[in-house]
Amino acid sequence: MAPLTPQLLLQRGRPKTDRLGKIQSLNLSGLQLLSEHLDPNLLGRLKKLRELDLSNNLLETLPANLGLSHLRILRCTNNQLGDVTALHQFPELEELNLEGNPFLTVSDNLKVSFLLPKLRKVNGKDTASTCSQVENLDRELTDRVTAHWQKFIATVSPGEESDKVQADFMRSAVRDVCYGPESLIEFTQWRVRMIAEELVASGGARVQDAKVPVERPQAAGASKFRARKVASEQTGDDPVPLPPSKRARALPPAQAEGGPLGADGGQAALRLEPLHFLQCHSRNNSPKDLETQLWACAFEPAREEGHSRATSETVATCGGEAVCVIDCQTGLVLHKYKAPGEEFFSVAWTALTVVTQAGHKKRWNMLAAAGLRGMVRLLHVRAGFCCSVIRAHKKAIATLCFSPTHETHLFTASYDKRIILWDIGMPSQDYKFQASQLLTLNCGSVPLRLCPVATCPDDFLLAGCEGGCCCWDVRLDQPQKQRVCEVDFVFSEDPKVSGQRVDGLAFVNEDVVASKGSGQGTIYLWSWRQTWAGRGRQSVLPVVILARLQWSPTNLAYFSLSTCPGKNLVLCGDEEGSVWIYDVEHLLKQPPQATTLQPPTQILKWPQPTALGQPVTKTMVNTVVANAAFTYLTALTDSNIVSIWKRC
Repeated sequence: MAPLTPQLLLQRGRPKTDRLGKIQSLNLSGLQLLSEHLDPNLLGRLKKLRELDLSNNLLETLPANLGLSHLRILRCTNNQLGDVTALHQFPELEELNLEGNPFLTVSDNLKVSFLLPKLRKVNGKDTASTCSQVENLDRELTDRVTAHWQKFIATVSPGEESDKVQADFMRSAVRDVCYGPESLIEFTQWRVRMIAEELVASGGARVQDAKVPVERPQAAGASKFRARKVASEQTGDDPVPLPPSKRARALPPAQAEGGPLGADGGQAALRLEPLHFLQCHSRNNSPKDLETQLWACAFEPAREEGHSRATSETVATCGGEAVCVIDCQTGLVLHKYKAPGEEFFSVAWTALTVVTQAGHKKRWNMLAAAGLRGMVRLLHVRAGFCCSVIRAHKKAIATLCFSPTHETHLFTASYDKRIILWDIGMPSQDYKFQASQLLTLNCGSVPLRLCPVATCPDDFLLAGCEGGCCCWDVRLDQPQKQRVCEVDFVFSEDPKVSGQRVDGLAFVNEDVVASKGSGQGTIYLWSWRQTWAGRGRQSVLPVVILARLQWSPTNLAYFSLSTCPGKNLVLCGDEEGSVWIYDVEHLLKQPPQATTLQPPTQILKWPQPTALGQPVTKTMVNTVVANAAFTYLTALTDSNIVSIWKRC
């Protein structure tokens, strides 16, 4: 595509005219335009342009000086935009469409609202709620930066150079002034820098009036919206307003029961307090729905590259026909994806590194969700759309997980008694995935949990199944594409125990595996290395048990066990609304006799009545996960409640 010419603009402009200065509407969609093709000298001659369509091109940025000061409507769908700050040059803009730009985030949505005071619609939706959120954030950030300025300036020596003082203040403000969810950190740091620059430029003159918010044109209409609204909705979904019964509310610190005593006679237990209780998966958003089953949750990978196991404070939850992405700090539902007729059973994250057509690397956190209909949906949650659907199985998918070493390799486990390894590939130019099937693993019973072996994830896969715990060789350099189980693991010589369901499975560290089944009242800690070393040619292999942990003897199934990487913690819910927490570090250093049943470090009881304002009769905690730093813990119950706890 050659650069834009006056003849092309006249051809695509409306009304039909022979002068660029009379064009009011211009359609430049589908021309494969790059950012450098937008010549400010040429486009600046469109003095009366009110509507511009740049959709379906290859734009990564917008030039900062296009000179279209009268523009009212701008469409930039299906491009590769990664920044929105250049939009401030269109102060009269009223309607904006940025759908289909996968590199834009929630922070960019807030920037747009801040930069364009006359904006009424973004992506076809009213901006009033976003304006309200921006105003609340801006007010709080202004207060905090002002307070930081006052503290900082009080420590400055009279003889210090003003340039150094100002530079030090700017750095410290961006580093130390924090507010709001981690998912909005890009926006908050951007605004903190701007506020700090204004204070520095005025010599602190704005300190006195910083608490008086600047009146923006949208403010009057936005004041009726609650600040704690959903920050962003899936394109095509109806907005999901959270009624009072669904808003997150804090409760007093939970009481811990049981567990060993510390050196001072007190209980050596973690202190956790419940922050939020949410009912964001309800049918029709009804607070009366306590029947929708919640099945799984997973923390999003941290944005910093090079930290493969690090996680953020953002958690994805699934249940019913919805997948929600929640900020644990504030309890805000940042994104909600709905698939009518589906029931989601599992979610899993991966971090993709994609290369744009201009050769720039971008990092995506992609979420996979699957369930009853046997399909895997690949969700770009921050951009707000489903990229692709993989028709993986003819029966329901019980669970899925990504390989820890290959970002595009995805395991799906189904009620058709098969596990399939997929390569989802990298997205195409229009952000579609073309998945290919790499392996099929045949199971003797339904696989319920998947766990790549920590020390050799490219070689072996563990699965907890209805009929026990099994292992497969998943090396791709082997010729067979369909494989049967390599080894069945047994945990007891008692035939009544062997072959029973294993519905909890996770690695505590690179060697130790935690597993459990219903009706046994026991969580086993066993050594992968020692067990595998004794394999020989056996197809049935007794595990080398390091410790047995006491757990509920319930016969109810599918309580998910999880671990906290690097913390030597094991977590599991039960049928009475409790969270069992085990600090197993001392057990791993000096393993006790394998026959001794070890008590939990503590048991957290579900508070009653709940913060939702109504009693909950069923409080089974069926899934518990913690992020890598164990600053947050998320529990899902079978009564349609997501609870978020924070370590005190």
